[in-house]
Amino acid sequence: MTTTGLGVNMKPRHNTIISSSSNQFFRVSVIGNSYLCCKTKPNSEKLFLSSSVALNEVQLRDFEKRQEFLTSCVANDSKGGNDLGGLTYKDAGVDIDAGTELVRRIAKMVSGIGGFGGLFPYGDSYLVAGTDGVGTKLKLAFETGIHETIGIDLVAMSVNDIVTSGAKPLFFLDYFATSHLDVDLAEKVIKGIVDGCKQSDCALLGGETAEMPGFYSEGEYDLSGFAVGDVKKGSVIDGKNIVAGDVLLGLPSSGVHSNGFSLVRRVLEQSNCSLADKIPGEMTTLAEALMAPTVIYVKQVLDLINKGGVKGIAHITGGGFTDNIPRVFPEGLGAVINTNSWPVLPVFKWLQEVGRIDDSEMRRTFNMGIGMVLVVSPDAALKILGDANEANPVYRIGEVVMGEGVSYQ
Repeated sequence: MTTTGLGVNMKPRHNTIISSSSNQFFRVSVIGNSYLCCKTKPNSEKLFLSSSVALNEVQLRDFEKRQEFLTSCVANDSKGGNDLGGLTYKDAGVDIDAGTELVRRIAKMVSGIGGFGGLFPYGDSYLVAGTDGVGTKLKLAFETGIHETIGIDLVAMSVNDIVTSGAKPLFFLDYFATSHLDVDLAEKVIKGIVDGCKQSDCALLGGETAEMPGFYSEGEYDLSGFAVGDVKKGSVIDGKNIVAGDVLLGLPSSGVHSNGFSLVRRVLEQSNCSLADKIPGEMTTLAEALMAPTVIYVKQVLDLINKGGVKGIAHITGGGFTDNIPRVFPEGLGAVINTNSWPVLPVFKWLQEVGRIDDSEMRRTFNMGIGMVLVVSPDAALKILGDANEANPVYRIGEVVMGEGVSYQ
């Protein structure tokens, strides 16, 4: 096993030489300043549309003189896919509709279920609690050996949920489980949790380390996190005052964050890309882009709330825009999203191109470059956008409309 300085497991790369004299079909797609050239050798052009393809990035340094091939990936879409042959989250083993149905059934047994955080009355305040993990992003941590930032992801998933109610995180608890305790590895993970708590301005109050021989594969572990915050009863952000004409503001993400990795891993699995390969047209490797820690929005969101006019907040996690934004709306309201209003990160373009994932599936699985959405009054939008800067960018991504659901234009 060969590793780079980043701890990335190296796999042999498939290098394809494209020859105009060979009996091949080609299809070229543009991604930024680069081209993806698809190549195969089927029996007919019709079969080409549904066959496995070799994806070769062609970056044009000098169009008339030469083409530089930077990356070669082979997509194998023989397993699953939608009607157009592309991958879906369900193909990767995650059924969002089943999860929604479970929440519906739980709501019959316990009231107040369905928000991003649970509210418990405590004097003149509410304690707001949330719990989460980092899902199968852990699998990439095991493969890349990048364990120092996975704890930031763990904290982010919970504190970002509870801040949607306007709550300031007070403390965090973690659960670390493994078959055999590797103290050095566990220390790296916990250091990330400490860093996440510092970013959230909350205390790491305690946690549990569980050693369960035979339960996990060698070198693997699982994580869960629990955050508690508080908000005054008169300051809860609950979406009840949202009306048609209110504005949707988006805060940028660092990448995939900690959702959708079952589909990410399926795309990687069906490609011949190494995690050490660079994203077309970028200097960033797949490992670096996919393992980028989740942004912790706590301080920025609380600052924006203090400016006034914030009516609802949606944390864009599993379910993407399509399922998460409507969670904060009163009945009868929906949203129109302008998909050209923020820069879509290159990692999402790569995933969609290589996995041939439909737009609607991308928007229901990934954050697409926006990790938090605030619903604000038009006046508040003007003020917030006027105060935005390069260090803390904010994008106007859409507006609230009559009618339910999310539409895109």
